[in-house]
Amino acid sequence: MVIDESLQTTNIISGAIEAPRYSCALGGAYSTAVGIFGVVPILHSGAGCGIGQLFGQFYAGGQNAGGPYGGTSTPCSSLVEEHVIFGGERKLEKLIESTAELVNGELLAVISGCVPSLIGDDVGSVIRAFKEKHPEVPIIHVNTSGFAGTSYDGYEYFFDAVIDQLLEPTPKEKGLVNVFGIVPSQHIFWKGEAREIKELLESIGLRPNLIVGEFDSLENLKKIPAAEYNIVLSSWIGHKTAEKLEEKFDTPHISFPGVPIGPKQTSEFLRVIGERLGVSADLIENLIAREERRAYRFAEYIGDILLIARPHPYFAVVADSNSAVSITKYLANEMGYLPDIVQITDNPPEEARELINEELTAGLETPAWPEIIYEVDAYRIRENLKDRSFMFLLASSLETFIASSQFNAIHLTVSFPSYDRVILEHNYAGFSGGLTLMEDVMSKYAGPL
Repeated sequence: MVIDESLQTTNIISGAIEAPRYSCALGGAYSTAVGIFGVVPILHSGAGCGIGQLFGQFYAGGQNAGGPYGGTSTPCSSLVEEHVIFGGERKLEKLIESTAELVNGELLAVISGCVPSLIGDDVGSVIRAFKEKHPEVPIIHVNTSGFAGTSYDGYEYFFDAVIDQLLEPTPKEKGLVNVFGIVPSQHIFWKGEAREIKELLESIGLRPNLIVGEFDSLENLKKIPAAEYNIVLSSWIGHKTAEKLEEKFDTPHISFPGVPIGPKQTSEFLRVIGERLGVSADLIENLIAREERRAYRFAEYIGDILLIARPHPYFAVVADSNSAVSITKYLANEMGYLPDIVQITDNPPEEARELINEELTAGLETPAWPEIIYEVDAYRIRENLKDRSFMFLLASSLETFIASSQFNAIHLTVSFPSYDRVILEHNYAGFSGGLTLMEDVMSKYAGPL
């Protein structure tokens, strides 16, 4: 294994970057709000911020529209030059009033962008005045100037605002667990992953609160402090949220490197969860035995394609850390594929990279460890893929039209952006998720033997 330091992107990004695979902090908070059904985002920004996220975040997240509160349906203060000079507080005040009157939602989330931060709009005072006038209307303010970070940071900012402005201490409820780390749109399979994780946890007697992809948004958010445990499905995303909840509400948390894919990862996930939360070992082992039997029996149906058409091929992955780790581990540990290079595109902090590197080396059951590179620049990602042996490239739609011509590889979009796949509930999570992944990969080349 080689971990490339020369092209490794640091946490402080400077200079020009070609096609980074995330948006700004506003985009992350906005997509998170839209991903929690019933939350009404109110953008305090220029009009271009909202429409830009429609094309650059929602469409890029599997060609999804913004829904009833996203995209062109989102209330926006549409700040222009006049407001840069005289401020936009009065306009925001009117916008909140009209939104509360006209839009049927459960929670208003004012998400402020770069302009209010630069000109010093006192958004907090506007919201306090609204609360005094309308105490029956739940509302929060998420301060997410675009220069405050990436989409992943915006996800954390959203929950930070929820914790500080909405949540109150609540008695703990046995078996209730919150799940964090799945970022709407950025993780292109987020809807299906959330549903699969919910069903897995329910199957062992727990009461999962997924929050994203769920209805009854206000109720789900308010019961966050009542959880017995917080589960974080990422090596770094959602950790700040979980740590703050532990500090404020004394809720312990446990993290995993990503959403589990296939029998091995899913079985390990359930065993660890069961041990931490005191779930019956017999219940978990019976479930694992039943599900593994089915998954491995169905895997036999692709045996000829796997062993005759493309036996033990090298592959490359270009994806966010959550997806890259889970996909690489499944292909190497369960399908016998050989990892050539893994490029991590979400710029995780340094403290998370050690865990990611460990998962992609010691966590692999393979004679070939991949080269691991942390890179966000699309040009350098392409350069890193040149002159290699991989036959499959699991990446984003940015590589769709160059995989064959430049790398002589078979391509499948598995990460953001995904402009060439429509993704609703399709996902790779759980016991059967690996089979779905192999269906997608092998459908690219399967034919008469």
